[in-house]
Amino acid sequence: MVFIPHFSYLHSISYNLCREIVATYSIEAKKLGLRILELLSEGLGLGSGFFGDKLSESSLLSVNHYPPCPDPSLTLGVSRHCDPNLLTILHQGDAYGLQVFKDGEWIGVEPLHNAFVVNIGHQLQIISNNKLKSAEHRAVTNSRVARTTAAFFINPSDDCVIEPDKSLIDTNESPAYRPFQFKEFLLNYSSSMGNPEKCLEPFELHA
Repeated sequence: MVFIPHFSYLHSISYNLCREIVATYSIEAKKLGLRILELLSEGLGLGSGFFGDKLSESSLLSVNHYPPCPDPSLTLGVSRHCDPNLLTILHQGDAYGLQVFKDGEWIGVEPLHNAFVVNIGHQLQIISNNKLKSAEHRAVTNSRVARTTAAFFINPSDDCVIEPDKSLIDTNESPAYRPFQFKEFLLNYSSSMGNPEKCLEPFELHA
């Protein structure tokens, strides 16, 4: 007897396998992210466990596919922005496409095998009172190969109150940002379409 699997059966196997892989990847990426946050916390002098609980309660995995573009000058994969969250762990695959903005120019980040790119998000910049800077970046297309990336975002909970930590504000300076709930920041980030300057403006304090 020859068994010929029905399409729906094969689809179910494929779906379940994919779900299992995504779940495992998300768990391990979250562990890595929390370890990085712990090291950043120690480096800033905030002590162990500072970024636990609500500050890193939420997470999201986003997989993006960029098909080849005959003329890459006509479009961007993702326009310039800084991530709104706390920390991003990016697996950019084997194809070039990520660029970061530094010293007035866009610099390409070559993909490394079995390596992640770690981006500091706006919330880390705010909590550190600008001692850490969110990374402005974009994705460009290419004419030769498709590119698939997996970005894992670590976020505060929606009702988490974000503000510069008092221990990171020097005696001769003031807090650079007012307190706010993370959901308020996300709403403004969405309405400003991620513009790196405009999305911070409503939360900045000016001496």
